[in-house]
Amino acid sequence: MTPEISNLLQNVEQFGPLFRVLLSLLIVLVGWLVSVGIGRLVAALLDKIKINQALKRMGWEEALAKADIELNVSKFLGWIVKWIFVIIFLMVASEVLGLAGFTEFLSKVLDYVPNIIIAALIFIVAVFLTDFSYRIVLVSAQKARISYSKLLGAAIRGGIWTFAILAILLQLGVASEIIEAMVYGMVGIITLAVGLAFGLGGKDLAAEILKELKEKIK
Repeated sequence: MTPEISNLLQNVEQFGPLFRVLLSLLIVLVGWLVSVGIGRLVAALLDKIKINQALKRMGWEEALAKADIELNVSKFLGWIVKWIFVIIFLMVASEVLGLAGFTEFLSKVLDYVPNIIIAALIFIVAVFLTDFSYRIVLVSAQKARISYSKLLGAAIRGGIWTFAILAILLQLGVASEIIEAMVYGMVGIITLAVGLAFGLGGKDLAAEILKELKEKIK
């Protein structure tokens, strides 16, 4: 919170409790309208630069659809921005009411928002990588005439999801020390599995998929 706002709030404390309550309600109301407006503006700007179409060409939409997830990236980011501003205005309103404990709580929530955003990005990337790696492993194993190709593909998919979930929990600060050790172990397992998949003849397929992905981005 800026020094100017802090000084203003100190002056507000000179007035009676009724005035502070009315002022805090006004701040919440105006803050909500401003937050909604900014959120919509961000979503509109992202729509204008066609971020959803760009991700669709990269295959993200198809990968998410296979996971039964419908995600409009521009609206999602606009929603996040809206709630960031809502929290900021709530902090100002709670400061007016002298609710220092609640203000501190909101400050911690605001500090935690970047972790939530990164965790969401990890999840989205995991969805894309799961579909990508499953195709490589499945076709590679089939070319090598391995009877358990689907089982191998499912194992790779499960490994990536396990790694992603552990990474998300680590980002959110849940049992970080234990999860960090598990993440390192999963990295080794996934690296070994992917290496075996490429060794089974998946290099050509991977090159084809990467070429296809590159053409979609253009």
